[in-house]
Amino acid sequence: MIRVLLVDDQPLLRSGFRALLDIEEDIEVVAEASDGSDGVALARKHLPDIALIDIQMPVVDGIEATRRIAADPALSGVHVVILTNYGLDEYVFDALRAGAAGFLVKDIEPEDFLHAVRVAARGDALLAPSITRKLIDRYVTLPPGAGTGTGLKELTNREREAVTLVARGLSNDEIADRMVISPLTAKTHVNRAMTKLHARDRAQLVVLAYESGLVVPGDPAPG
Repeated sequence: MIRVLLVDDQPLLRSGFRALLDIEEDIEVVAEASDGSDGVALARKHLPDIALIDIQMPVVDGIEATRRIAADPALSGVHVVILTNYGLDEYVFDALRAGAAGFLVKDIEPEDFLHAVRVAARGDALLAPSITRKLIDRYVTLPPGAGTGTGLKELTNREREAVTLVARGLSNDEIADRMVISPLTAKTHVNRAMTKLHARDRAQLVVLAYESGLVVPGDPAPG
């Protein structure tokens, strides 16, 4: 059962999302909140698998709520998915930096919304390759080598290659095909890289790859 927390200051939207989720046999909405402060408190109380959090809310906004959840070791199993009215508003990358696993546009098709919840519950990032490229081109301005260069030195060559492919938006199966290895081995490389770089999830791995200069916008993927 996938346990979901809804955090949005618009009751009508929360009701709509809840109606979609409640009819699914493998998904359960465990709580709702109208601001980020209550959302964090409910995350600590219910320990959901997914926290769907709006960016713009009163009292505590979605970015700060995400940051608090990501910083709490007791909430390490909570995957934050940001809800936004626009595909690429100015807050999205800040949310990813804060620890969000990805983001969804509020006018998403119902079947895509349900699929996204299940993808996030597996621990995969909700960042399509096209969105990843746009995010990076628009928001990453740090010079190569900034931020996490030291951590990258701990990666093996295969782990670095896997991280590069994750940053290009490839799934584990696609990474396996590109590296000519099994999907399980690809997942192992990605997980070990996340551990070494202290990345909470694949979305943070994408951010770290670009901020460190391992991947540069416009560079072709390896292989």
